[in-house]
Amino acid sequence: MQSLVSAMTSLRSALIAALKSLLKGRSFIQAILAFWVNPNDESKPAGNAHSNAAAASSSQASNVPQQESNEHAPQEDVAPLSKKTTATVTVTSSHSSPSSSPASLPTSPASQATISPPSSPDQQPRLSLNKSKGTTSTKTSIEQFLRDAERTLLQPVQGRNLKDFATGLQAQFRDGLLNNAACMLPSYNHQLPNGREKGRYLSLDVGGSTLRVALIELRGKASEDDAVKGAETMVILSKASFKITPELKKLEGMAFFDWMAVRILETINKAETSTTRDNSNADYPLPVGLAWSFPIEQTSLRGGFLQGMGKGFRAADPLLGQDLGDIIQTACLARGLHVELATIVNDSTACLLSEAYVHAATRFGLILGTGVNIAVHLPVPTVGRSKFGARPDAWFDEASHVIINTELGMFGHGILPVTRWDALLNADHPKPEFQPLEHMVSGYYLGEVTRFALLEAVNTAGLFGGVAPPSLLTPYALDTETLSVMGTDKSPTLEMATAAFHQKHPTASGMPPAHSDILAVCTLAFLIAQRSAAIVGASVSALWALKAETEQEYIHALSTASPTAVRAQHSKNAQAELSIMHARTVVAFNGSVIERYPHYLEQCQAVINSLAASSAGSIDLVPAEESSLLGAAVSLACLGA
Repeated sequence: MQSLVSAMTSLRSALIAALKSLLKGRSFIQAILAFWVNPNDESKPAGNAHSNAAAASSSQASNVPQQESNEHAPQEDVAPLSKKTTATVTVTSSHSSPSSSPASLPTSPASQATISPPSSPDQQPRLSLNKSKGTTSTKTSIEQFLRDAERTLLQPVQGRNLKDFATGLQAQFRDGLLNNAACMLPSYNHQLPNGREKGRYLSLDVGGSTLRVALIELRGKASEDDAVKGAETMVILSKASFKITPELKKLEGMAFFDWMAVRILETINKAETSTTRDNSNADYPLPVGLAWSFPIEQTSLRGGFLQGMGKGFRAADPLLGQDLGDIIQTACLARGLHVELATIVNDSTACLLSEAYVHAATRFGLILGTGVNIAVHLPVPTVGRSKFGARPDAWFDEASHVIINTELGMFGHGILPVTRWDALLNADHPKPEFQPLEHMVSGYYLGEVTRFALLEAVNTAGLFGGVAPPSLLTPYALDTETLSVMGTDKSPTLEMATAAFHQKHPTASGMPPAHSDILAVCTLAFLIAQRSAAIVGASVSALWALKAETEQEYIHALSTASPTAVRAQHSKNAQAELSIMHARTVVAFNGSVIERYPHYLEQCQAVINSLAASSAGSIDLVPAEESSLLGAAVSLACLGA
């Protein structure tokens, strides 16, 4: 009788444990087996594990990853981009039901706070692109998957590995200055503002989704203290923003530029100032500065041959090879508006110029949003002479330095740490090797890399119960903005993060994802963003080192050449550049990722600090708000327009 009572008591305890486990996302069978194998396991307080893990992840967010003891462990999942890396993902169809339930998250917070590599390569699941019509079999735990992900993503951009990567980038930058016609492109902007320029200027900013028109007033600054005190030296008097809809993108040839001209005229008519109206005539055309976010073969500061615009735009197709300045002026003249396109700048150059007007130590302009790019101020002789085209000798006499459009996204071939998820992205990309660095850091791709990692976790670790939300099967469905919103949720419940994800990516069952699933999504997104910040920080550091090196070489070359007045002035300029760099260098930045992605800016700055040479002064990331519009105006002011 006593044996029967004991058996009934054990069965009752098992049933209670099973019910508790069901609430944690485990299957009934798993719970029963777990109880009989380890009856005490169900008594452990698992409820705080996720919140503690979230706190651990949050505390990591404000710190640059430190080098781990396993720095030189084999990196079987990381391959240089130059190697042919193939990887695929098997994903359970959203309409199939898994035959096995997902593995539960660890119950110990320490297991998430301390990450170590898997004990054997067998724990690194091989991927397959074919969508499984059957069920998913869990091969690892979420805990192990996240440990593997951290090692795979961050180990190559930590400690010695990070320094070697920055050194490799610097070598590629130097080679690009001389030998690559597609990157390290010299602009026509060789003058930096002194901050005392004054006037009112019309600025245009044409981007992938928006046309912006603004009237800018530059008021000048009395001293550098004005910048420190936050004096309002640049003011937007009026501004209008116009959405470029899919229908507008389909406009061909002059039709699109006619639409632009109408919008420009509308904005000018609304601006209550005589500066714009009275000066707009044939004898005194209104000078305009343009920030142009599309390819152009620039032939002068004010013009260049139009190239394919991409991004769904058809406007350039019938106008390829025609001068952009002439096109815009013709469109405006047809509306009775006399303008002169006096300067064209890209977004990174505009970013540099706008902040240089306020902070004289600004020598870099970083754009990091949908895409990535950096402009840098370098000595003219650093660049291959053929890249300057047919510029007159007088230009070279005047210009000791020039702003370079690096086209940063094109670098990194052979030295970027390509993971299996990056390989999947590249496998489906029409130009997988065109912009390898951009694929790893920009807002357009961060969500896609995360999506591939999540699909693998569904297949191998039972994320989302082994069934992917249907929308995650669509390429580029997971946008970086959603991940950014999720990353701001530091609450134990992750309620806001859950709502943000579930709204965009509802599960097949219609029920919100489990807390453990959302925690895993947030962790993966954080790791991928952290890697991005490390790569961008290393890029800035490598460009700073390149500038310091080339300034020294320039000074030496000038000192050994026959003395002339021009060379003496250029040497003086180079000496001044080195003095600035040894004190403080400002890196102006703009873009949604670096401005708004949680902890991104702090991580990027910390990487720059860790890589800075002992001889360097501070290298500071400084926000440049409205940089496209303001930079176009500053470019005009530097001309004395």
